[in-house]
Parts: sequence; C-alpha cells; structure tokens
Amino acid sequence: MKKTVCTFREMKERGEKISMLTCYDYSTARLMDGHVDAVLVGDSLGNTMLGYPDTLSVTMEDMITFGRAVSRGMQETFVVIDMPFMSYQASMEQAMINAGRLMKEGRAQAVKLEGGASVCPQIKAMTTAGIPVMAHIGLTPQSVNAFGGNRVQGKSEEAARQLIEDALAVQEAGAFSVVLECIPAELAAVITAKLDIPTIGIGGGTGCDGQILVYQDMLGMFTDFKPKFVKHFGNIGEEMTKAFDAYNEEVKGGLFPDDAHSFHMGHPETLERLYYVKSSDAPKEEERKLG
Repeated sequence: MKKTVCTFREMKERGEKISMLTCYDYSTARLMDGHVDAVLVGDSLGNTMLGYPDTLSVTMEDMITFGRAVSRGMQETFVVIDMPFMSYQASMEQAMINAGRLMKEGRAQAVKLEGGASVCPQIKAMTTAGIPVMAHIGLTPQSVNAFGGNRVQGKSEEAARQLIEDALAVQEAGAFSVVLECIPAELAAVITAKLDIPTIGIGGGTGCDGQILVYQDMLGMFTDFKPKFVKHFGNIGEEMTKAFDAYNEEVKGGLFPDDAHSFHMGHPETLERLYYVKSSDAPKEEERKLG
C-alpha cells in the first residue's frame, strides 16, 4: 500500500524510525520501491546528476523532469520533491504556482522547501491549499553563499535556540515533517522531543525520527567529496568501474558479443544469396544470379 503523510506521523507515535533516500530516475526508483519508507527527489541532483558545484543552478523544469520519472517508478514508497532555489522566495504567487506544478506535473506527494520562520507564510499557504510540505532547517544548501560554505549549524546557544524556534514555527505553519541537516546530535534530539511532527536527520545524529542520505553517497558512487555524515553501505561505484573495464576489455578483445548474445539467419541459403552484391564492377554472371 502506498505510504502517505499519515504514515510519517504514525511512525513517530510508535517510535518507529523512518528511512529515506534521495532518488532521481525511474530505474533506481523501481529498485528502491518498497525498500525505504520515502524518497526525496532532491535538488542535490544538481551535484549528482548534472555536475554542478552546488544546487543553485537547478531549475523547476529539472525538478519536474526528474520528479515525474521517479514517481512513475514508485508504487509503495512516498515521494517528496524539492522546490529549487528561487522557486518560492520571490512571491507567494510564485511559490504556490511552483508547488502546484511539482504536485501536478511531477506527481509529488509532498514538496520540500528550505528555511525556518522566514518561509512559514509559504508553508501555511501551501498546506491550506492541500499541498503537504516537508520543511528543512539547519544547513540549507541553497543558502551556501550566505553561510560562507557548508558549515555545521546551531553550535552556539543563540544559534541553537533559533533552530528550535524555527522548528516549532514550521510545525505551527503546517509542515508534516522537518529535515535537520548538519546540526549537533544533542540539539537534534532536543528538537525531536519538542515536536509532534517527525524529524528527518542528515548529519543530525541518532535522536531524529528518521534518516536520509543521498543514494549515490551511501553506495559509493559519488566521489567528488564525502561528507562526514555519509556511511558507505555498499561499494557499487567500485563494482561499476570494474564492470566498465571488463566490458571494454571484452569488446576490444573480440570476446563480446559471443554466440550466446548474437542472432542468426534462419536459412543458410538466404545468407549465400546475400553475398551476391550487385555493383558496377561485379561479374556479369553474379549480376544474373541476383535476377
């Protein structure tokens, strides 16, 4: 059965951890479906799929294209799609139109946007319109330039209090869950205890109600950089490079394709006739055989 926003709340109430990963394409979605509770079509696709140094260049069209590919592949797992940079900040009208596009065209079950109290008006308007919203506080990658880099947030008492206030504010605005990224584990545990909605950690320690990682990170497929919070649950990247090398060697060595991976003519006499190719310098006898 397809998971819903109610599933998240029920899991928190039962004390059951929520598992999330990012996902960006149909083939991966088919493999993930039913194996995690939710997936995020994150604007991290700017790094992992499009090769940008950050997420700022990702567009609404990018999110819709990748989002609907993932949605087509998910029969059980809950699908959240990120709202990219400047798709919800400029005006309330813009925010509502773009959130609606992700739901209608991207086939999302919920959208995610970064920010605390400053984006609560957008969260309230979206949820009032029937669009479920996942909030995101702490290290918010779309604000990387304002933060001066990817830095752990909430380490001072003042900063920690602000994050607690932001978490309570997004809950009050109607968010059904909130991502806590790169904050001290102790602070994440405090926020989780204060909220009725689930917290999803990424670099937030074990006290969160759930966890999310970029799937290429946890499979060892993305090698540009490795954040401290990433654990490799498989070395798929290494296996892929081995397979690429093996393919390359067999092609160059004439070993692939072999007979088991080839097709054959049904009648040998047909093949014999095909050798009589009509050309300007072909013998007259062969031309006659071609008819």
